[in-house]
Amino acid sequence: MEVKIAVRSVHRELVVETELSADQVEEELRKALAADRGVFSLTDVKGRRVVVPVSALGFVELGEEETRPVGFGGTL
Repeated sequence: MEVKIAVRSVHRELVVETELSADQVEEELRKALAADRGVFSLTDVKGRRVVVPVSALGFVELGEEETRPVGFGGTL
């Protein structure tokens, strides 16, 4: 699933491809927002971790959960 994270005062969004579901990402975000001086962190599909202080979050956009087809889709 693709997650876009906007950080205040930064012109580009962070785009993270994660194996978490939308519900799991939302739960992590809720925990971060509830914590005093919390941080929102996600690990991408390559094992890299993105950590953003909650106070700097602009928005978090969750992409569609989709299964991507493997191989060539053309038929003869």
